[in-house]
Amino acid sequence: MQIELLEIRDHLQRFPPFDALPEDSLDSIARQVEVAYFKAGTDILLYGAPIHELHYVRSGAVEIYRRNGELYNRLSEGAIFGQAGLLRSNKVRFPARAIEDSLIYFIPAALFAKLCEQHDSFADFVEAEGQSRLKTAVESQGKASDLMQIKVRTLISRQPVCASLETSVHQAAQLMTEQSVSSLVILDGNEAGSLMVGILTDRDLRTRVLAVGLDTATPISQVMSPEPITIQADDSVFEAMLSMLRHNIHYLPVVQRRRPVGMINLSDIIRYESQSSLYLVSSIFNQPDVAGLQSLLSDLHGTFVRMSKAQATAHMIGRAMAGIGRAFTQRLLELAEQKLGPPPVPYCFLVAGSMARDEQLIVTDQDNALILDDRFDPSLHDGYFAELAKFVSDGLAACGYTYCKGGIMATNRQWRQPLKVWRNYFSEWIDQPNPQTLLNSSIFFDLDGLHGEIDLAENLKELLAAKASNSPAFLAALARNALNRTPPLGFFRTFVMETDGQQKHIINLKGRGTAPLTDLIRVHALACGSKAQNSLDRLDAIAKTKLLQPEAISQLRYALEFLSMVRIRHQAIAVTEGLEPNNYIEPEKVSASDRHNLKEAFQVLSNAQKFLHFRYPAQPGKSL
Repeated sequence: MQIELLEIRDHLQRFPPFDALPEDSLDSIARQVEVAYFKAGTDILLYGAPIHELHYVRSGAVEIYRRNGELYNRLSEGAIFGQAGLLRSNKVRFPARAIEDSLIYFIPAALFAKLCEQHDSFADFVEAEGQSRLKTAVESQGKASDLMQIKVRTLISRQPVCASLETSVHQAAQLMTEQSVSSLVILDGNEAGSLMVGILTDRDLRTRVLAVGLDTATPISQVMSPEPITIQADDSVFEAMLSMLRHNIHYLPVVQRRRPVGMINLSDIIRYESQSSLYLVSSIFNQPDVAGLQSLLSDLHGTFVRMSKAQATAHMIGRAMAGIGRAFTQRLLELAEQKLGPPPVPYCFLVAGSMARDEQLIVTDQDNALILDDRFDPSLHDGYFAELAKFVSDGLAACGYTYCKGGIMATNRQWRQPLKVWRNYFSEWIDQPNPQTLLNSSIFFDLDGLHGEIDLAENLKELLAAKASNSPAFLAALARNALNRTPPLGFFRTFVMETDGQQKHIINLKGRGTAPLTDLIRVHALACGSKAQNSLDRLDAIAKTKLLQPEAISQLRYALEFLSMVRIRHQAIAVTEGLEPNNYIEPEKVSASDRHNLKEAFQVLSNAQKFLHFRYPAQPGKSL
């Protein structure tokens, strides 16, 4: 093949959809390509004109317009245009103009049609607009994971064994032995249609009956676990796994229309859960000290890598990693209480940031706090809680959760306060926003109670949901703050690179991608009065209010998932190679298809930020 044709072929195969074509197809394209040069300001395609070629930008820059003259897109090297007209009547649907001196390859319509017919990946690419391609990339992830496909009902091997509230402990133990089960569903009566009010497990019998010498004639209503967490029969195994991770439970009643239809346990899930995150959580709670927990760090990394290789979604991995992080934290709190004794007043250990949102990855730091009962007296009680906070924070650092550089930890006296002080914090941040309080809001307004009196955290969530939605000045200030970090796209949709220490020509996927996305989603969710924490759950809440169009919500979902997926793959590769994982990628080291989809995801973020600025305008007389 002539050198000129080799150069054309080599250039084409660097960019989608040509990067997925076989060598002979690329050779055929190179032989049939025609080349044209257009000076800056020259029209390339006029609306309604006949079109007989697919256009490929070899060099330069091209703007694409809608029929009304509105700018639709800017294209640079490696982009294609004209496919919409070829697919629909061979007339130009989107006019095109060179905005730089540009070299364009023309690929004949007949060859274009042949490529579409012979190669599904090529056809899928040209038939989809930008966001549809992003959707395809996201939806292909996770299909290999049985956890998302298998329904909980498939794990049920028998009807649940039930007993009524009046059953004695002795009778319950006999029934469990006769039926060879390790748990009972407790009903509020003996009649058909009775509702479940609790469960009784082997562990309950050991810890609440035998260990304390309770009379076996005691009704099981006094020793059962009331109001148990349940799962719907048609939910996925993944959802069951998350419930067990989040609540540290080994038994999960399965219900259908509130009626118990079965019981699944830890071993049922582990059979299907190839990533073993539940097994890891079980190991965490069996560790006797910090050294034992620290020894599980390699298992944590292994779980992350295995989930990535199994093509679990970013949503699945984020929630599983957050569940594991919660388990480490909760076990450390249990060990701290064993060491220090019972707390002098009730408290709630609060987690914030990515752990609270269930969006945690392997590169993370600590964001936590303590909400104390209003009976808290610093002179009497703070020594205990300061020591508890230090024990937990040091333990988390030993387990790979680094100290927060900004001091957002319960070891900081500012974030170890009674509920009334926290309520004042939140009220002041909303009523009198300034740069520092907006930073605090972006951290603590993603919050969840992990251990202790969880109602203390729920109290704050309710205050936040009610107050923020009725504070337009605060929402406007929070929106402007969310616009401080912009996506790394230049005027011609090229990447704007950064430098970080020794690394050059990088993109911070978190700082310039997922973080500003979660920031703007948080603003909309607070405006809707939602108490949801997870970004996808927040988008569900926003969808119910019609604040955003369904298409915009879908685009945000796909953009967040894709950017998170690229972060996960990048971090998993680093862990596998024994390197320190981070959030920085070099675009030239990712596939052409990923580069294309990264641009589309960043464009979604850019458009969403423009709407955010419009939706929450600065309030007259208000400045920061």
